[in-house]
Amino acid sequence: MLYPYLIHTTFDFLAITLAILSGWIVYRWRFQDSLPKTASRIGHGYFIFLSTGSIAGAYLLGTANLYLSDIHEVGRSVLGALLGATAMVEIYKIRRGTRESTGYIYVVPFSICIIVGRFGCLLSGLHDNTHGIPTNLAWGWDSGDGILRHPVQIYESFSMLLFLLVTLIILKYHKMIIVRYGFYLCVGFYAFQRFFWEFLKPYHNVAGSLNIFQYACLLMILYSLFMILKVPSTAGLFRFPKLK
Repeated sequence: MLYPYLIHTTFDFLAITLAILSGWIVYRWRFQDSLPKTASRIGHGYFIFLSTGSIAGAYLLGTANLYLSDIHEVGRSVLGALLGATAMVEIYKIRRGTRESTGYIYVVPFSICIIVGRFGCLLSGLHDNTHGIPTNLAWGWDSGDGILRHPVQIYESFSMLLFLLVTLIILKYHKMIIVRYGFYLCVGFYAFQRFFWEFLKPYHNVAGSLNIFQYACLLMILYSLFMILKVPSTAGLFRFPKLK
């Protein structure tokens, strides 16, 4: 059926377009002085590592999860893309001797991608393989088989919307919090909320009561905490303007 794929492709295109636009707006709003300095440290190879990790991670983790769930199809995963891109960029940074965070410009665009793109996953029905388990809750969603299921895609979308709103508030008052911690907070929050939504999906577990995505989430949460603790002491970063 072409209809579900058309819906998904349409929302993917909309999500990417809005992500690019939001990245440009945020750059003009708050990052015009910090981003050129970051760009001068990373070099052109950065984007090769980032793209390679993102594509490989998306397909490897997405396909592995479907295979473990007895679905013999090629899959893609946002979590896999984030994990792969993060791993490859960190390898690249070690090679370059770069310690500072370089991903803060992607925080808002990534959040936009999830917020918008997950609606495409929801409307694509069962063909997308991202549906939830059956539920009796009033907001259960019929994915095309007459069974009301948890709209886990919307849970994820709303979670990232909340994160985006908090990020924009912090960005308005003190951008350095986002420059230094933003990417790690984004990775940690996305993995944290995704870990819990995975309990509402019909994927098979790989060890204990957790599926492969949940183990990936735990790995990314540990990465986030480790990187945040590595950031040098930043006394004064959390001073907000007094209300008049």
